[in-house]
Amino acid sequence: MTLVDFFSPVRSGTTAHLDSAIWPHGARYDADGRIMVGGVALADIAETYGTAARVVDEHEVRLRCRAYRKTFPEAEIAYAATALLIGVVADWVTDEGLSMAVHSSGELAAALAAGVDPKRIILHANGLSREELATAVTQRVNRIVLGSPAEVDLLATVATRTQRVLLRLDPGIERDTRQSAAGFALGTPAAAAVAQVLGVPTLELIGFSCHLGSQLYNPDHYGEAIRRMIAEMAQVRHDHDRLLTDLDLGGGHAIAYRSGDAEMNLPELSAIIEDALDAGCARQHFPRPNVALEPGRGIVARAGVTLHRVMSVKHSDGGHVSVVIDSAARARSGDGAGMVVANRRATGPQVTATVAGRAGDVILATGVRLPADLRPGELLAVPCTGAYHHSSTRTRVIAVRAGQYAQLVHREPDFLDRDAS
Repeated sequence: MTLVDFFSPVRSGTTAHLDSAIWPHGARYDADGRIMVGGVALADIAETYGTAARVVDEHEVRLRCRAYRKTFPEAEIAYAATALLIGVVADWVTDEGLSMAVHSSGELAAALAAGVDPKRIILHANGLSREELATAVTQRVNRIVLGSPAEVDLLATVATRTQRVLLRLDPGIERDTRQSAAGFALGTPAAAAVAQVLGVPTLELIGFSCHLGSQLYNPDHYGEAIRRMIAEMAQVRHDHDRLLTDLDLGGGHAIAYRSGDAEMNLPELSAIIEDALDAGCARQHFPRPNVALEPGRGIVARAGVTLHRVMSVKHSDGGHVSVVIDSAARARSGDGAGMVVANRRATGPQVTATVAGRAGDVILATGVRLPADLRPGELLAVPCTGAYHHSSTRTRVIAVRAGQYAQLVHREPDFLDRDAS
């Protein structure tokens, strides 16, 4: 028995496999025990481009787009660009028939630069300046979502032509997370916002929007939100003789980051949305609205795998194991969920480790099961990192497809690189 075996709690090894709930479709081990994604060995990508690196599987993105369109055939699916907006990703999702929802002037500029038709863009106005809203109007963005009286006033000053808008409402739904839903509360606040928009000749109110939160796995929340918002739409028809036609349900659909995590069941969500639309419209004698969904994480998260090199492994008295990897200092806690060794099939004893970025003061993951014989220089892969990670860790991005790979985004140097130079 080695000192590693003595000081580290180990578990008998089992045949390693890749959970299809958190890895891209077709991810597997090759004959040499290396993890393959998109027909490419992750070890080859790391050797070619270095680490840290984020690999995005084009086939997985397209599969997820198709799954949403098939599951919600009557709805408009608008990819939430905040999750990951790179030119080729915009090409993939629009090529699959998706629209795009953007949440900043930068995202709008990137979408337009990627050739996204403005008629297929939904812009959320939160935090945008007068000049940025003016640009959106000039570019003829199809819909702008407004969530405060100030946003309505600001858009009114620049809308020199008719601009279609939606009001963002907070339906007051208790959710799986503690996040609060921004927007106008139902009742008096929503009614005042409707009157404010209808008082501006150049703003055309076409419907309501909502965002219930993030990582929601209970589809009943969406059903209740639909019933409440249709009632609000019916109230607008009663008060103003104005028929609203659009209902944007946002995104927030949960995905699994670790094996066994709860995630949104899309067919179940579809059934609940349909039932709620039927019930809500029948109760209010209201025509069925056009429905939109804005998945982001649900489209790209599972398509992404992040690669890191092990820089050091320390076994302390009492069995504690600390692993340092080449993650940028600004990586977020929890970014290491589900990491595995990518350069070999690890079937021997395992230890429970804490993984930190190279700055040493950023814990990326705790309770990670890694091989007891893990060595510096080995390659770790973190699945389900296609969404909301690029801007925080500033890693290079590599696309894979059918055995081919190419770099999409070059890594920006961080302060650790500058200090070392």
